[in-house]
Amino acid sequence: MVATLSAPLSSNQNNLLAALPVEIFERIAPYLELISMPLGQVLYESGYPLQHVYFPTTAIVSLHYLMENGASTEVAGVGNEGMLGISLFMGGDMLSQATVQVAGFGYKMKARLLMEEFNRAGPMMRLLLRYTLALIAQISQTAVCNRHHSIEQQLCRWLLSIMDRLPSNELTMTQELIAIMLGVRREGITEAAGKLQNAGLISYRRGHITVIDRSGLESRTCECYPVVKKEFQRLLYDTAAAKPYTFISN
Repeated sequence: MVATLSAPLSSNQNNLLAALPVEIFERIAPYLELISMPLGQVLYESGYPLQHVYFPTTAIVSLHYLMENGASTEVAGVGNEGMLGISLFMGGDMLSQATVQVAGFGYKMKARLLMEEFNRAGPMMRLLLRYTLALIAQISQTAVCNRHHSIEQQLCRWLLSIMDRLPSNELTMTQELIAIMLGVRREGITEAAGKLQNAGLISYRRGHITVIDRSGLESRTCECYPVVKKEFQRLLYDTAAAKPYTFISN
């Protein structure tokens, strides 16, 4: 389901909301505000207290760490599988900046209201803590990938993780922005993207990327992509529906 500003509130637009028992979702639903999340919008700044938490539906948000010299690298991505604002209930401030990477929609909720539900020490608390473990796994695996795997493998991993959260196989993103996300030189992305295009796996033109052969990308990526995906499936199990946790197709 694709969220629009006129669409009715629905839990199945975000995996975490969909995994909540019906009675809990109905209790927090009046406090969820559907908002537009434009490209480049900064949701959180490092070191600032959180006023709201966000549950993306069609938007994808990048968590990236900013260096003193202005350089940055993405440490994790968050889409309809998760939420933004885990530092709220982990007892600290955000150490990374959260910026909208792919424009879309999401639900916003006041931090105070989420904490009221979290402090009931029920299903919401257990679900969010398990999600936090999955997010930590993603951050850890990203660090390993950036250190030990080739730029081509990193690009394949990144593209696959983005496609998991999109309703189509097309993405609008410049090579320069991808290079910033992965913390590598633009020339490296140009070379890696060229190899994937020559192999018939993707099509790239003027900032538009189309994945032509997903299975081919999966065969050329490193183990980091399936490791993270399996960890999300393992930790975030929809006990209410008794089915494995999977990415929602918008």
